[in-house]
Parts: sequence; structure tokens; C-alpha cells
Amino acid sequence: MWRAVASNALTLFIVLFLLGGGVLIWGQRQYSAPGPLAEPICLRVEAGWTMGRVSRALDEEGAISSPTILRLGAQYAEKSNLLKAGSFLIPPGASMEEIVDVVTRGGRSTCGTELNFRIGVVSAELQLREVDPATGRYVEVLAFDPAGEAIPDEYSELRAAPDLRFRVTLAEGVTSWQVVEELKAADFLDGEVAELPAEGSLSPDSYEVSVGTGRTALIAEMQSRQARILDELWARRADGLPVETPEEALVLASIVEKETGVPDERRRVASVFVNRLRQGIRLQTDPTVIYGLTQGKEPLGRGIRQSELRRETPWNTYVIDGLPPTPIANPGRASIEAALNPDDTDFLFFVADGTGGHAFARTLTEHNENVARWREIEAERQDQAQ
Repeated sequence: MWRAVASNALTLFIVLFLLGGGVLIWGQRQYSAPGPLAEPICLRVEAGWTMGRVSRALDEEGAISSPTILRLGAQYAEKSNLLKAGSFLIPPGASMEEIVDVVTRGGRSTCGTELNFRIGVVSAELQLREVDPATGRYVEVLAFDPAGEAIPDEYSELRAAPDLRFRVTLAEGVTSWQVVEELKAADFLDGEVAELPAEGSLSPDSYEVSVGTGRTALIAEMQSRQARILDELWARRADGLPVETPEEALVLASIVEKETGVPDERRRVASVFVNRLRQGIRLQTDPTVIYGLTQGKEPLGRGIRQSELRRETPWNTYVIDGLPPTPIANPGRASIEAALNPDDTDFLFFVADGTGGHAFARTLTEHNENVARWREIEAERQDQAQ
């Protein structure tokens, strides 16, 4: 009798063991298999949520086949306690394993609403944008200049969105004075900037911030990022450049930045200035004249007068030899790289060609011919405008 009981118990144990193993294998396959989500969604995870709360939200959206399997899978992968608050884009067909990775990976949110304060060379603009889950791209909802326009009525409501993220973006070629002045209009930042940062020391880039971020702290991050870029690119500079320090390279890069309208021309424009420095020819570049007149505090808003080309300022490269004493703007990474690794050319001149780019020349005769063509283009445009 007891042998029969023992045999039956052993058989039952084996069956249960095999069933358990089968269930485990089935659960693992369910966890890693493509999910039922047909369209992308933006999943909002609030601070303090648990993986259980997330699994229920996903189940309500029809994104997963089993909240239990998601919770157990996250626990088995030791990710249950790594949940991040934010808004996350969940793509169609995402497996539970992929979803858990998205909401625990860290980093910034991948969807939702974003307020981007863009500081440009001419003006600034507050842009409220939302990610379209179907495309993963931002769609502009509202845009206005907070310093020069009336604040739209709907701004306050959009500004209070629970998943709103904040970003400050600097355009290449902005001046330090412009940055400090425009940041005063960013109502989500705090504090004053006591000292104007050195020209050229701020990295034109995009910075994610939060409500209450200090303006001084943000400026410090911009400076730190620019210093890292300069150190990295200085270590990889070409041999034989006529700049002796990283600071001189930054001055040259700022001139390249202000003279370049077409990104692909940066290295060629840089080669012109490098060739002139090597040969002891004055740089004779208009943006340096303008900086000497405005100190980077405002656009000139008109053409340069002949008297201003002859006016002596520390930055007027029609008057001084070599480089100005400071940068004339904040150059981006590409212009710094161009200044430190210019094209190998024998060009000494360039002038606008009417397309946004430049016509380059090796001799003064060639240059004068290019200038004459540019004057013709200008005259034609004036006639068409009348």
C-alpha cells in the first residue's frame, strides 16, 4: 500500500514539476514576445508609482497581454525598483520586456509636452511642442517671443501640463550678452546672473532643465560643456596651425562661425583665415568690425559704413594684425573643429555668391571678379524688389 502511495505521490510531483516548468517557459515566451499594441502610445509614469500600477495602466491601454507576467518578469529581471517617473513612448508591438526596459532605463522622457526656449542670433522664442506618438516627432503647439510679444492666453494652461519638460537651446553664433539677456525672460528659471560670461565660453547646444533651475547653474553647464569640447578638439588639431593656444583657436572659430552660411563651407572658410594668418595678411572680416561696434549686444541692423571699416577698435581686423583679443560670438562644435582642422587650400579671399555660400579665390584679381558678380546679383535683387 505504502509503495503505491509513494509511487503516486512521486508521479504527481513529477507532473507538477513538468507543469511548473512548462508554465515558466510559457511565461518567459509571453514576456519577450511581441505585444498586442497596434498604435504607439505615450505612457505617463507618475512619481511613486509601482510596477504593479504601471502594469495596470498598460493593460488599460491594451499594450500588454498580462499584468501579472509583466510584474513577475520585471521582478525576475531585478528591475522592479528601477522605475523612472516621466513620459515614455511605447512603440507598436513592444514586448513586455522592451516596455520594462523603456520605463527603467533612465534618462529623459521620450514623449509628452516640451517647452523649448530657443535663443537665436536675432531673437528668442518659446516653443511648446508635443510628441506625436504616431511619428515620434515633435509637433509645434505654440510659439512666441516672451520678450517682444504679448503672452498668449493659452500659455498658462499649457505651461501647467503635468508631463511638461523644459529645455533651453542656444543657436550657434549667439553672443554671451544675448544669452544672459534672453534667459531673463525664461519664467521657469531662477536667480540672477551676476557676471557676464566670457565671450565664446558658452556651448551652443540643447540643455534639459527643470523648473527652478538657477540661471547661474545653467550658464556654468554651458561653460563646462564648451570647455570639454575645446579640450577634446584641441588635442586632435592639425599640425602647423597659426594659433598657439586653445583660446586663440576659440577666437578663430567664432569668426568662422559668423562668416559661414553653408555648413559644408566651414573648413574652407577656416582655411582662408589660416592662410592669411600664416602669410601675415590682415583677416579683414566684417563680423569683427560689427562686434567692435556693438560688443555683441545687438544686431547692427544695417550695412557697415566705410568710416566704420577704418575705425580703430580691438576687434576691427581691417585695422589690427592677426586675431582679435576675444571671440566675437559663441561658436559651435563644428566651427571649432573647422578652425582646428581646416581644409588644405591656397584660398585667400571669399565673397558671397548669391546662394547663401561663397565664391573663393586665390588671387586678388579672381576675388575682384567674384565681387563684381556679387554686385550684379545685389543690383538685380534690388531691381526686383522695387
